[in-house]
Amino acid sequence: MSTDELSPSERYSAYRRTREHPVFKDFSALYEFGLDDFQVRACREIEEGRGVLVAAPTGSGKTIVGEFAIHLALATGRKAFYTTPIKALSNQKYADLVERYGSDKVGLLTGDNTVNGEADVVVMTTEVLRNMIYADSRTLDRLGYVVMDEVHYLADRSRGAVWEEVIIHLAESVTVVSLSATVSNAEEFGEWLATVRGETTTIVEERRPVPLFQHVMVGRRLLDLFASSDVDAAAGFVKEGAPVNDELLKVARDEWASSRFKDRRSPKGATKGRGKTPRGGGPRQIGNGRRVWIPSRTDVIERLDREGLLPAIVFVFSRAGCSAAVDQCLAADVRLTTPEERDEIVDFVEASCRHLDSEDLHVLGYHDFLDGLSRGVAAHHAGMLPAFKTVVEELYLRGLCKVVFATETLALGINMPARTVVIEKLSKWNGETHADLSPGEYTQLVGRAGRRGLDTEGHGVVLWQQGMDPREIAGLASTRTYPLRSSFRPSYNMAVNLVNRFGRETSRELLEQSFAQFQADRAVVGLARQLRKASEALDGYAEAAHCDRGDFMEYAALRHQISDVEKGASRAKREDRRTEAAASIKTLRPGDVIEVPHGKFSGMAVVIENGWNPESPRPLVITTAGQARRLAMMDFPEPVAALARIRVPKSFNHRNPQMRRDLASALRARSRDIPPPGVAGRPPRGRGGAGTGGADGRPSAWEREVADLRRRLKEHPCHDCPDREDHARWAERWYKLEKDVLTLQRRVENRTNTVARTFDRVCDLLAQLGYLNPQATEVTDEGAHLMRLYSEMDLVAAECIRRGVWSSLSPSGLAAALSTLVFEQRKPDDAGPPRLPGGDVREAIATMVSIAGELERTEREHKLDFLRMPDLGFAWIAYRWCEGDELDDVLGTSGLPAGDFVRWMKQVLDLAGQVADAAGDTPLRRTARQVSDRLKRGVVAMSGVAEGA
Repeated sequence: MSTDELSPSERYSAYRRTREHPVFKDFSALYEFGLDDFQVRACREIEEGRGVLVAAPTGSGKTIVGEFAIHLALATGRKAFYTTPIKALSNQKYADLVERYGSDKVGLLTGDNTVNGEADVVVMTTEVLRNMIYADSRTLDRLGYVVMDEVHYLADRSRGAVWEEVIIHLAESVTVVSLSATVSNAEEFGEWLATVRGETTTIVEERRPVPLFQHVMVGRRLLDLFASSDVDAAAGFVKEGAPVNDELLKVARDEWASSRFKDRRSPKGATKGRGKTPRGGGPRQIGNGRRVWIPSRTDVIERLDREGLLPAIVFVFSRAGCSAAVDQCLAADVRLTTPEERDEIVDFVEASCRHLDSEDLHVLGYHDFLDGLSRGVAAHHAGMLPAFKTVVEELYLRGLCKVVFATETLALGINMPARTVVIEKLSKWNGETHADLSPGEYTQLVGRAGRRGLDTEGHGVVLWQQGMDPREIAGLASTRTYPLRSSFRPSYNMAVNLVNRFGRETSRELLEQSFAQFQADRAVVGLARQLRKASEALDGYAEAAHCDRGDFMEYAALRHQISDVEKGASRAKREDRRTEAAASIKTLRPGDVIEVPHGKFSGMAVVIENGWNPESPRPLVITTAGQARRLAMMDFPEPVAALARIRVPKSFNHRNPQMRRDLASALRARSRDIPPPGVAGRPPRGRGGAGTGGADGRPSAWEREVADLRRRLKEHPCHDCPDREDHARWAERWYKLEKDVLTLQRRVENRTNTVARTFDRVCDLLAQLGYLNPQATEVTDEGAHLMRLYSEMDLVAAECIRRGVWSSLSPSGLAAALSTLVFEQRKPDDAGPPRLPGGDVREAIATMVSIAGELERTEREHKLDFLRMPDLGFAWIAYRWCEGDELDDVLGTSGLPAGDFVRWMKQVLDLAGQVADAAGDTPLRRTARQVSDRLKRGVVAMSGVAEGA
């Protein structure tokens, strides 16, 4: 509507808004499209001097609010920082801002890249800003605005604390603009921001800018997830509780009935695949045959192409699965690009990878990568070379790459919207087990569907898998209850930096402002209300138990005392039994054949090592099934004795499957000669349980105490009351409620000042080790080293510097040693011991492991659990790369994907830089800088160039 069409009052209102927000008027003119209401509201709040929290769906354009803060900073002569959780997002945002404001006004700081770091607008990772604040950097001068993109990352267990550190410690004069995914407790988070940052407006936008239609691909059919009768779902804006499509429910019922019918009618042995099999292999199907055919990945892509639903992102949740998907497309000769597009893709890829050595390209699978891209398909996961990932992202944004097979890491902030998102399975490996997707994860993935300004609608597709329940899918797709939970806890590095900057008491007060404590305090309010009500109810129960013959609560206390003494005696017997069992484990020797009496590993086993530890013995055994298992005390409710012995070779390695099988075979043969319990002189299980009375047959102390209590109980005046049991029921309710009251009191105490109490324990530990003075109020010279070490293993690194563990190492040796503090890998059961360099490097790494063990014990004394043991799996690789080995040799030795190799190498580089800063003017500083110079070559150096381009 033009201003001519407005009424006089509307024209005056628009004029006033323009006068009140002149910078926003100029900013909005930069866009060809009109801004949404939530964007307008947020920008006006910022121009009026308030901070904002904007919580909006993926792809809704919330970054425009951050860009306005930058525009306002430049217009008012101040600086602005734009922080992101990942380097790839920083690089992307840097490129966007350079395009708008020019390279002279925009800088980039990511650890890998430093470009124009003193510019008025600097894009950086959040950790860089945290480090600046602790160093009191002059770069913070004139800072007016900080944009915290993807601020919901503060829930991340390993890195989330950084976001809270920045928010708490930024100067009061800085306006914080927080951009978050949609979370159910945005108002709570906004309230906390207002508490620590001053005036902050929370703006929540739940409606997507592009409608999203959700489907399930069942065989060759693409069915709607929700019933067409639901008005909101039919419009692409589903609400919680929307009805499921009846057709999908019928598919689930038919499949269930088919599987039950097949189970009843399958001939004996059919499940083993014996007898004749139909074409395609597998046992003959019996029943009504209504099993759902599962399409291949190429079938899915061809169907989406026919329906006009490309470009698409297919989430596979497996790196190997992503690469296999591209291979399947190549094998099926899938082509989604025109000849002109293929030429453009080839030119772009060759230009982007020109920095890489031709021999390295062959090792990296470059030609298959290029072949897939030229056809319009590619993989995207953390195992890929960063330069390759950047190429995929750019070609996808240009519309030249039509299908990307990706792991869930792609959903974490990178700007790669799609017309369609496909999810192959609704579960993924979370590092420990296969877990179902949460509503938040599902929304983050599917939220990429629908490109604003390009698509009128987005599509989310789930592939049907056997046993699926459509109602569960609908629940994922419509649930909006995923709250933001703080993961904040003080670290050693944080503690020394805070004490150095503010002193201990002020630091303690600052940490009590954390979102973690804010959430805990809010929970305490509800707990205190419950506690007050329960205390009132206690008085009522005591009154209801009143007896006119005497004090019935006193009588009830005697009854409870008898019960407690008897339970205590039973516990003491069990503890004695446990002590006997632990002592028996200490006597075990390698080669002893034992019977594990209980647990899932019960049966005969041969001892490899007794794993003696006074607190918790963990014997290592091989079972008759050939499994290597560490047993625990719960597996030994009674003492264990060697029943026989077999020979265990000195060279035995329990990680070697063939050795395990051979030993298990010998164990089974020897076990045949061992009689069952209670036969041929072998005592029955459980024999020797403690009875009543002492060793001389007289009553034990607890039996005498119970007898005395029973006598007093009978003499109590309430004992003969005819209403005794009625009174007792009220008294029992009183005791049960009192137990709940005590639990509530403990919960209130535990949640009060939780962060500050952890900080106190951290400071006490640091004072004990000499990083703080004995009063833990000042940082010592050793603590000054720790201030520069930001890694997860900060304290181990500081101890190594202090004890001179790395002083005599060569650059290659130091690279190997540092790698053990950053590298982490899940090792398969059958993996052998990691290869290590020899000489002083091996000795230094052994000392580091010993130091980590010492610190772990010290942490236990202080009830802390921050550190882990060094992981030696990357040491040889880091050593050889620093020595100058070729990429082909290094990757061939390690078996690591190129992307993982580069990622871990960059973390070694980062730690080497920290060690150089922390070491002061010593030879170690020079060695650490040599490490950086030597590691930064080939694909490691080029990845920084590619990411920064």
